[in-house]
Amino acid sequence: MATKAENFIKKYSKEEIPDIRPGDTVRVHQKIKEAKKERIQIFEGVVLARKHGKGISSTITVRKLVGEIGIEKIFPLHSPTIEKIDIVQRGKVRRAKLYYLRKRVGKKAKVKKKKIKTQIQEDENTKNE
Repeated sequence: MATKAENFIKKYSKEEIPDIRPGDTVRVHQKIKEAKKERIQIFEGVVLARKHGKGISSTITVRKLVGEIGIEKIFPLHSPTIEKIDIVQRGKVRRAKLYYLRKRVGKKAKVKKKKIKTQIQEDENTKNE
């Protein structure tokens, strides 16, 4: 028998969240309300950290560089304002938190690409069909 908390969590949790890890380059589609209009804004960057496990309170920290200025946003994964999250490429990292990237600019701030077995490419092909 489910408790009230479990029912609440099940009601608001999303099931279609991809497996996001630190080092991944992701594209987050977020709903933005401006006056009476609603639009989708895309934020693309490297995932620095994933916090709070896989529960309803889980978040990711995404960082992108605009010029030489770093911009970070923390996205709650189960938020209703998050439309979808696309993984652009996987990163090869050896740490769970990539906060050292904050001090780096330019080529030093890059994360090495991870070779994937065409998993992402297959997902894109099925979406196009």
